[in-house]
Amino acid sequence: MTETTSNDSETITTTQQQSGAKNDSNKGPESIYTVPLLKLIKEAQQQHGLRHGDYQRYRTYCSSRLHRLRKVLHFPQGDRKGFKKREVTLDNLKDEKFIYLPLIQAERAWAYAMQLKQESNTEPRKKFHLIARLRKAVSHTIHLEYICQSPLCDARTKLEAQAYSAWMQGTLFFELQEWKQASEKLVLSQTIYEKLASALNEDEQILYKQRVEELNPNLRYCAYNIGDSSAQQDLLNMRSKGGKSELDALIAQTREKQAASLLEVTWRGRTVPVRLEKIRVFLLAYQGLDASLGKANDCDAKLSAYETILLDCKEAIQSLKEDLAAVAKTKVDVQTSQLGSQQYLLSYLTFLRATLTIDRNLVMVEVFQKNFAAYQSGESKKVAKPQEGVKLYEAIVQLSGELQQLQGMENDKKFQNDLELLTKVFKAFRCYYMALTCQGNRQWAEALALYQRAETYINQSEGKKLGDSEFTKYSRVGQDLAHLRSLVNSGKCAAHAQNILGVEDINAAMSGLSVRSKKSLCLRLDEFVEDVSLTSATPNVIKLPPTMAPVPCKPLFFDLALNHISFPSLAENMENKKSTGAGITGFVKGLWGWGGKK
Repeated sequence: MTETTSNDSETITTTQQQSGAKNDSNKGPESIYTVPLLKLIKEAQQQHGLRHGDYQRYRTYCSSRLHRLRKVLHFPQGDRKGFKKREVTLDNLKDEKFIYLPLIQAERAWAYAMQLKQESNTEPRKKFHLIARLRKAVSHTIHLEYICQSPLCDARTKLEAQAYSAWMQGTLFFELQEWKQASEKLVLSQTIYEKLASALNEDEQILYKQRVEELNPNLRYCAYNIGDSSAQQDLLNMRSKGGKSELDALIAQTREKQAASLLEVTWRGRTVPVRLEKIRVFLLAYQGLDASLGKANDCDAKLSAYETILLDCKEAIQSLKEDLAAVAKTKVDVQTSQLGSQQYLLSYLTFLRATLTIDRNLVMVEVFQKNFAAYQSGESKKVAKPQEGVKLYEAIVQLSGELQQLQGMENDKKFQNDLELLTKVFKAFRCYYMALTCQGNRQWAEALALYQRAETYINQSEGKKLGDSEFTKYSRVGQDLAHLRSLVNSGKCAAHAQNILGVEDINAAMSGLSVRSKKSLCLRLDEFVEDVSLTSATPNVIKLPPTMAPVPCKPLFFDLALNHISFPSLAENMENKKSTGAGITGFVKGLWGWGGKK
């Protein structure tokens, strides 16, 4: 067994050297194929049996897919006359789907080996067949690595093929109990996957980090079997042995391509990728919003700019929600402790939509305040009611509440404190316009209570500053609190006076009063009113007939004690009575036949 293993090791090394030599001799055009090998095989495994450990089902799927691929690519192995083996080479690599052929062949052989491993618990002879299938899988992965070293493949594909080949070789050496060689290959695979995880975006990092964690138990077991306490550290120092600079160069190329193909957004110290086109369009438009507002000459132009950007934001949020819903339907289980990058991006877009809506409403408030002041002073005949201000500030308060409940921002104290301060400021303005509305309806008590509530909000928020950079643009709203306080004080005094008087125009109210009372004299004996009708022919002394008044009904009494009384027995008296009646009269009746029945 040991001699065979050594030969296998030499064969693998020789093949890799030949692959490297061929790769060096074939340098050509710019890389065009990007094949995420690990993502492809993980999704296929989860959807076709390995979620439940059914390797036979997965092997069947691999065979069917190979047949379909060869049919689509017009790359059959032989014809009706016989079988003719055809391998993928650099010359016929005209489509990235050709890379799938050795990948799926390796997966099919590996799945068969894992199936045999399960069966070898009861049938030890299948261990030899298992080793044979793993060797077949290794040969396919080495061929895959050789193909991916082509200039037609990008840096990421090369790294993935190298990591996958090292992992398959490490698995073979692990089954052969060649612990040192298995450790070398597994450490190399783990290193490449760690480098790839650091180079890719947050969404794609999860699969690679999971693969790194999956390799840790095998590495620890190999280190244990080697027997040297420093063996594990030595293996870690062997990472990228002889090719560290080349690996770093490939990682740099991968990062450059990711930066070119993905737009990243940084919000509150976290960077997330943006893949959807509608979101990119919105973010680019949002970056030019300040320039558009600067060119706006009046409030109508500003409102038009806000409406346009809000429409783009709505479409971006809708497209992201649809994408998240589609991802949620996939069968691949991904668990992460922190908020997902796309969920975080959704929170960011929701934040932008809310703040942009608040900005638009503040422009509308500015227009309303000008019209309201002109209407009150008589300069304009256009009616401006305080209810419009109530609606605008009510919408702003609701948007502030949505921002406080934004997913991922629950524990951000600075963010929450500034939102709470802004909410109190907006509520103060809302209460002021609600009080004006109540005054217009002559609800003096309600108006006075609302003025007092507005004054409370002003006291709680006046003098405080916004510390978060996201909300510093609303500092001007806080500066208007001093003017609002003067308006609230004047309105409170007016409402208080009107509440005491109870009427708005005393002279008009007094002129309409009548001294004569319509009540009868018997109903107002405790009141003195000069009533001339009392000395007339028809005095209003009492109303006849009197008004019907409800009276209580006569109560009903129930003898409840009767149910609990036990009367004495009268059986003795009744027997004496019966014997007395049956004397001489009964004898005579019986003698002469009287009293008999006819």
